[in-house]
Amino acid sequence: MKKSINPKVVEILITKSLVPTFDPSMKTLMRIVKFMNENTSGGKTQLALDTNLNYTRLAKHIVWMEKKGLVESTIDDNKINVSLTQNGKGFAKIISKII
Repeated sequence: MKKSINPKVVEILITKSLVPTFDPSMKTLMRIVKFMNENTSGGKTQLALDTNLNYTRLAKHIVWMEKKGLVESTIDDNKINVSLTQNGKGFAKIISKII
């Protein structure tokens, strides 16, 4: 049985819109970027599992990161893959010095 995705999450991913008051957590950003920097690109679901984040929380942070040019999403066989951009890799280097 396939698990359905929360419609709110789907809306966030498709529209790439966040509430104006969304403020990303630096701790969550560091967790996402650190994992993505150390591993190849993968799907958002697997990324949520690997970073131990709620899928909705991850989706909001990924959309914020896309708007900042730190990650890009590509669709491959009905799977949304996320990878760091060059700017994202630079951001990862800065963050790795902090953690």
